[in-house]
Amino acid sequence: MKETFAHEFAIFNVARRLPLADRSSYLDQACGGDGALRARVEELLGAAEDAQGFLKDPAPGAQRFGAADAASTRVQGTVAPGEKAGDRIGRYKLLQQIGEGGCGLVYMAEQEEPVRRRVALKVIKLGMDTKQVIARFEAERQALAMMDHPNIARVLDAGATQAGRPYFVMELVRGIKITDYCDEHHLSMKERLGLFMQICLAVQHAHQKGIIHRDLKPSNILVASNDGVPVPKVIDFGIAKATQGRLTDQTLFTAFEQFIGTPAYMSPEQAELTMQDVDTRTDIYSLGVLLYELLTGKTPLDQNELLAAGLEAMRRTIREKEPVRPSTRLGTLLKEELTTTAKQRHTDAPKLVHDLRGDLDWIVMKCLEKDRARRYETANGLANDVRRHLTCEPVVARPPSKLYRFKKLALRNKLAFAAAGAVVAALVIGLAAATWEYFKERKALQRAEAVSVLLQQMLSAADPDGLKGSAYTVRDLLDDFAAGLTNQLAGQPEAEATVRLTIGRTYAQLGIISGAEANLCRALDLRQRTLGKDHPQTLEVLEVLVNFISGVERKWGRGNQPRP
Repeated sequence: MKETFAHEFAIFNVARRLPLADRSSYLDQACGGDGALRARVEELLGAAEDAQGFLKDPAPGAQRFGAADAASTRVQGTVAPGEKAGDRIGRYKLLQQIGEGGCGLVYMAEQEEPVRRRVALKVIKLGMDTKQVIARFEAERQALAMMDHPNIARVLDAGATQAGRPYFVMELVRGIKITDYCDEHHLSMKERLGLFMQICLAVQHAHQKGIIHRDLKPSNILVASNDGVPVPKVIDFGIAKATQGRLTDQTLFTAFEQFIGTPAYMSPEQAELTMQDVDTRTDIYSLGVLLYELLTGKTPLDQNELLAAGLEAMRRTIREKEPVRPSTRLGTLLKEELTTTAKQRHTDAPKLVHDLRGDLDWIVMKCLEKDRARRYETANGLANDVRRHLTCEPVVARPPSKLYRFKKLALRNKLAFAAAGAVVAALVIGLAAATWEYFKERKALQRAEAVSVLLQQMLSAADPDGLKGSAYTVRDLLDDFAAGLTNQLAGQPEAEATVRLTIGRTYAQLGIISGAEANLCRALDLRQRTLGKDHPQTLEVLEVLVNFISGVERKWGRGNQPRP
């Protein structure tokens, strides 16, 4: 029952972030035709909207309720009108609403005593003051209170409204999200990396205090100008997690913690339903996404595509899909978009792509490793590697070895590699047998060497780092290999005949009739000319060819064979 509720709440949590026009299509995919599940999710969505609005004719002493409480208990009631500009909470006068989260509202407020200053006041939304929300709110307040860093918004005060809803007061950050600031001010790559290093040091401070942010993204990193100098501030520790102990004595119901974060910035381990094993390296992944976006203007995984895919497909994509390098991503942009992206970085398109290749590509990709053991251990380590890049020192990040990339390619394309493995195995067996036979003859060594060279060339064609990449098919491999045999084995007809026989058999097993027929006929011709018509090896090829033709005619009829 708990797992069922966690699943429907996870769908609700994604759906409530979407525009109303997009919710229906998302629910179609996420619920997969389960009408009962969809009805429960829609009930949660309706309750969440009711909890934020006003009901006519309020009942005296009506009970407060949150989205999940309303759906499960069907409490009928209302909530008091919300705060507005001019109202007071404690010693703070509300001036205007400046932000809104899933459970809280943020106001610009004016403190009048003991000093007069502008502050940011965050209070739980009316109707959302459930035990779970209050626990999370208290956790954020405690997390911020534990930290003291120039790039993290400071907590100044805390308390509760007359109705008992908790609030806390932070320094007012008069800034905009970091990506907008960088683009609007046309910051160069060096300037962007400078801001990014400051953010890394702020995150490192949080980690040293035992706090994992878990929702690092541009809207949670604001940049303001201080005497003309941009100063980034990390905000919103609303879903922060303690690495040791607890941030609050309140109990968080784990079902509500099943899908926390923003999909495009979420680490693979956050996409797991339990999230029990999330550590500080989840923030390293999110920092990598942020750096990717600062450099290219795009996130590694598109947010809209993730949301449109449905919950399960979204989680699978986050866990399994390997992002392309930043420099490669720029190459996929339309010319106009690439030009705009370069101008926003105070450079031109060719130089932007050139600057990303190498160190920056590998620094970003090290952050984005699916295996967190391969990421930077600390945010400080990431900042140091960026600094090394800026000072032209060798960076820690390096491109993965060819063996590692080949393994990853094989894992992503298991079926194709299984087929290719069967082909390679057949060729190896055939070539090994041929080599053994020829060792008995006068030119055995030369023939064995020629066969070995050919085998190496064939295997190197499947290199994932080559130009042909992972789209290179088994048939492409055979076609290219067969096409070069005549030149590669010029003057060695017996060796060529043996290889042609193996390739012909492989084509036949794959159902590629034209390739099988051509190679078997070539093998028969070579052996007839070099060994004679009655030689056992010649008769072996003839038998294979006759059986092949007979099989094709039985399947397709004489003269009707397809020619793939």
